[in-house]
Amino acid sequence: MHVSAALLLELGLILVALSVLGAMARRLTLSPVPLYLLTGLALGEGSALPVPAAGEFLRVGASIGIVLLLLALGLEFSIGEFTASMRRHVPSAVVDLVLNAVPGAVAGWLLGLDGVGVLALAGATYISSSGIIARLLGDLRRLANRESPAVLSVLVLEDFAMAAYLPVLAVLVSGGTWWQAGLGVLVALGAVLAAFATSYRWGHHVGRLVAHPDDEQLMLRLLGITLVVAALAEYIHASAAVGAFLVGLTVTGQTAERAGAVIASLRDLFAAVFFVAIGLSVDAGELPPVLPAAALLAVVTGATKVVTGRYAASRDGVGARARARAGAALIARGEFSIVIVGLAAAGHPVLAPLVAAYVFILAIAGPLITRFTGTRRVDALRGGGARPSR
Repeated sequence: MHVSAALLLELGLILVALSVLGAMARRLTLSPVPLYLLTGLALGEGSALPVPAAGEFLRVGASIGIVLLLLALGLEFSIGEFTASMRRHVPSAVVDLVLNAVPGAVAGWLLGLDGVGVLALAGATYISSSGIIARLLGDLRRLANRESPAVLSVLVLEDFAMAAYLPVLAVLVSGGTWWQAGLGVLVALGAVLAAFATSYRWGHHVGRLVAHPDDEQLMLRLLGITLVVAALAEYIHASAAVGAFLVGLTVTGQTAERAGAVIASLRDLFAAVFFVAIGLSVDAGELPPVLPAAALLAVVTGATKVVTGRYAASRDGVGARARARAGAALIARGEFSIVIVGLAAAGHPVLAPLVAAYVFILAIAGPLITRFTGTRRVDALRGGGARPSR
């Protein structure tokens, strides 16, 4: 079997660079996510350091990375507890939609975009990055915090909203009619609700199926089932990340603990690839002209996400610091915003660079703001992060 020397060399150099940057971030008690994103930007289109051989691997690996991140996140919770949390946070989802989609729609109108462009920009400002936030909660050891279920409920409800939004956008971009878009919404939402109900009612069988005393068998079974479910979720226009998260929720007890340990290294590897791939998808040369508009939009919608998170956490009755942490955690935008602009960019030249700059500002600023929000000063200096009781 022929092995590409260029591919091996490029991947090796990228991983070495990520190792150095990751160690630097840990030393400063920061999440490495912003540095990984900047690495991808430095290697992307128009850069002085292109990686043509490794590019395709990074794009494929990114899809696996987001699946593994959300699978690992799901393993931390039980489906019963999370379902109750989601029901409690339906009002949070409404607040989230109004506060964060409206600024994007207004910005699109001010920029003179047509209806499809306005709809696309509204979606890009609405949806937070499940992948970045999942990694961030793990990096800061906040998965056990009392505000984390509220944050995750908002993220999953956003992904459900995307199941309705993306078919509408895709149909309108292709010149379809509103009734075709509405039909796509009904099909997608019906499939998502059926998948969630199936997971809630019969999901415990998945845990029994993957359980095995041998670590290799446990990993192969869990990853195989997760990738199949993620593919089915993507096929029905839901998020592959939601499918992976649902699989994680169905695995509980000692099996969940072992599964989390078994996939941890694989998750970290492909998560790093995922963040690099986001940066790789952006042409750095297109960003400077749109930075002022992107920065203004980022400030406004960063603030509205903070309000969203604080409101969601308040519904769980948590304290002031926990509400602040929840608000900061939701700031980051990422993969879905890039997907949205990919659908609608053809007829809207300003949209791609604007959303790319906007995503980069919040994908980098979000983790940094989250790191120092709602944390006691002594904890921040020690690098331990906030660890309130459940």
